[in-house]
Amino acid sequence: MLMAPQESNLNKVVILNPKGGCGKSTVATNLAAYYAKRGTVAAIMDYDLQGSSMAWLERRGAERPPIHGIAAYKKSMQATRSWQLRVPSETETLLIDSPASIDHDDLRELTRDSTSILVPVLPSPIDIHAASRCIADLLLVAKVDRRDRKLAVIANRTRKNTKSLNKLMRFLDSLGIPIIAVLRDTQNFVRAAELGIGVCEMPPSRVKADVEQIEKIANWLDAWPERRLESTAATAINKRPSLAQSILRRVQSGSS
Repeated sequence: MLMAPQESNLNKVVILNPKGGCGKSTVATNLAAYYAKRGTVAAIMDYDLQGSSMAWLERRGAERPPIHGIAAYKKSMQATRSWQLRVPSETETLLIDSPASIDHDDLRELTRDSTSILVPVLPSPIDIHAASRCIADLLLVAKVDRRDRKLAVIANRTRKNTKSLNKLMRFLDSLGIPIIAVLRDTQNFVRAAELGIGVCEMPPSRVKADVEQIEKIANWLDAWPERRLESTAATAINKRPSLAQSILRRVQSGSS
């Protein structure tokens, strides 16, 4: 799995969760639409074999702010892999829609040089269990250092005041990893996907609550230079593998 060359000013966001159906493409496309609307040059690199993000781009009208698409799941004999995965030099934010299944080598390669990693999680026992393993792999296998503050969670398809949401929020809070947005279970995201747009491009009166959450994610992502500087300037402290180990124990014991 090859990646684009590192650029010091490129906001490279990996949206990751090996479990399918957790909303990776929803997050990627809505962030891309949000950035494009505000004038940021955005691109989506789609590794998912379903190609949901690329299908969304194909439905996107020419009158909409442009978003560059890279179909990373496709392989061509007519071009080198590096050429297929090239990112336009003017790109400011690269959103990587990761595949539904990924081995350890690809996990390390996919997250290497990333500025931010987002993990969407659904409020169900199966999804919480999958998120536990995903986060443990990020900490133990990909060696993502929590002190770098580039890992965050998004609670997706939630409904207020439900036991499943409360359980999800308790679980996420126990990890000590920031929950930067809570996306509600609404047809607004479904309708936006059908039209090739983001919720930010729908009538404001219908999507105010949804756009506010997308803005929260974007604001957190935009702060990556500050987070990197703070991490570099922080005094050396012991790494905390105990968190990852405790997550793994929880997964292995089947308690989610």
